[in-house]
Amino acid sequence: MNQMKIGSFFKELRKEKALTQEQLAEIFGVSRRTVSRWETGSNLPDLDILIEMADYFKVDLRELLDGERKGDKMDKEMEEVVLKVADYSNEEKKKLTRRMHVLFIAGLLAAVVYSLLLFTDNADNFFGSVCLGFTSGMMVVGVIMTSKYAVKIQAFKTRVLQRQKH
Repeated sequence: MNQMKIGSFFKELRKEKALTQEQLAEIFGVSRRTVSRWETGSNLPDLDILIEMADYFKVDLRELLDGERKGDKMDKEMEEVVLKVADYSNEEKKKLTRRMHVLFIAGLLAAVVYSLLLFTDNADNFFGSVCLGFTSGMMVVGVIMTSKYAVKIQAFKTRVLQRQKH
């Protein structure tokens, strides 16, 4: 897969619609910088955005991934497979979010228990140390996970909300 070729094709499609990078970014719920990265070939959109792009630009997904127009249309079976892969990808994102919620709640509970132990002057025992360690660990994990995935999760939510409006 030639990302530079694909990026050039994205740029060509955008210009055919007489759109700026900022306008295209608004349509797909991403930043202008993200569109710029797509067009230079340094990044590729997520699969669900690729499907939306194919619909928006009225090209096959295969054409987007090849970076050029094809004569024949993508058959229905291929489209169904791609949609299943996109659904799978979205399910994986949901699983990750659920895991993060469980870890956050567990860390919050450990913080409450530690606070109660501090209040009763019993925080200096093994159980207090475990609660403090778990709370600290969950805070670190939370910071790492949200910094890495916050932008993707927000972009996904924006796309979902835009779909519901239409």
